Amino acid sequence: MRRSLIIAAFVAACALGGCHDMAQPAPVVVHGYVTDMKAFDAFIATRPTPEQFRARYPDVQLLLPGSISTMEMRYNNSRYYPELDKDGRITGGHFS
Repeated sequence: MRRSLIIAAFVAACALGGCHDMAQPAPVVVHGYVTDMKAFDAFIATRPTPEQFRARYPDVQLLLPGSISTMEMRYNNSRYYPELDKDGRITGGHFS
């Protein structure tokens, strides 16, 4: 009886111990244009991939090298020209 109680407690502890791994926070999506430059710079510091950038900032046009775009000037942080490292991750860039 005592042995089965210890085994049951161990199994319950193992099962409940993994629960925190299942509760992942939802990724932050920023709609509209970039207004919080401090948060944007912190995000760029994580060296995101272009896919991660588009998932986080879906309304910002990401112009990778070789992309074709119009020539108008934008002053609302809606078009970002990234600098990429050799792995294709964003390491910096500028708005236009």
